[in-house]
Amino acid sequence: MKEEIIYSMSSPFRDDFRIRGFRFGEGEKTLAVVGSLRGDEVQQLHTCAQLVKTLQQIEKRKGLTDGVEILVIPSANPFSMNIGKRFWAMDGTDINRMFPGYRLGETTQRIADALFKALQGYQYGVQMASSYVAGCYMPHVKLLHTGYEDIQTAGLFGLPYVCVRQPLPFDTTLLNYNWQIWETKAYSLYGGSNSTLDMQVSREVQSAVVRFMERVGLTVADCRPSAGYRPVVFDESELVCIKAPVSGIFFAFRKAGDMVNEGDLLAHIIHPYKGTVEAVITAPAGGRLFFSSDKFLALQSAPLFKICTA
Repeated sequence: MKEEIIYSMSSPFRDDFRIRGFRFGEGEKTLAVVGSLRGDEVQQLHTCAQLVKTLQQIEKRKGLTDGVEILVIPSANPFSMNIGKRFWAMDGTDINRMFPGYRLGETTQRIADALFKALQGYQYGVQMASSYVAGCYMPHVKLLHTGYEDIQTAGLFGLPYVCVRQPLPFDTTLLNYNWQIWETKAYSLYGGSNSTLDMQVSREVQSAVVRFMERVGLTVADCRPSAGYRPVVFDESELVCIKAPVSGIFFAFRKAGDMVNEGDLLAHIIHPYKGTVEAVITAPAGGRLFFSSDKFLALQSAPLFKICTA
């Protein structure tokens, strides 16, 4: 393993900003893994750290295939993580909305530029991502539909779901999108909630990366993990979204991962002053809860649940 500084930037008030990378093996640029791009992605950071630990063990017992190079970057936003803010502390911009970056631009554009230069040229790219809609998600692989997406290879992670999303105009600045445009097979791995650490989900996602490595020939057979799942593939637009009809205190009876039938009770929304039940939330269709809100306050029209019926 080789530890290096991918990018550094001086700071007038505190220690320098640094992005650290860990390289394994030598040879062709084969796999790059990126952890937290946002300051609240604690689980993503932890999952990458455990992957670094696992890759050290694999490398030590000569389990990596000859002629491959793997790069792991656990965090690209340590400043925001240190103060517990999701976006860049100074101006609230999102590094993951700045790709491919601009070296003469604003701070987050310069960070994205340096990071993307380090990530270009890899055959496969994996991002430990979090959604802009806060809540708890089933572990899954997400791909943006760019015309370059490889859905079949996404199934090699062995996670329960592969979700394909039609990109909106502002999605063209995401890491996943730009990786694909620059000819890297890119996959975003999701699971659990923001700002929390679900050890079971973290282990599942880390195992998925190791499983993927074995299946595409980056490790030898003695590194083989569990078989995983035969994933359900669906378009994100097929999810049944249940939104809050009114605002109030959100009291959920079910959570992400639960199987539900049409008509099942999912939640109550309680009046914040009177304590009365203002809305009874039931399942409009049967399936598995792919997403559940983890907020205690529901805003009118905000997503509460998403059901995968596939």
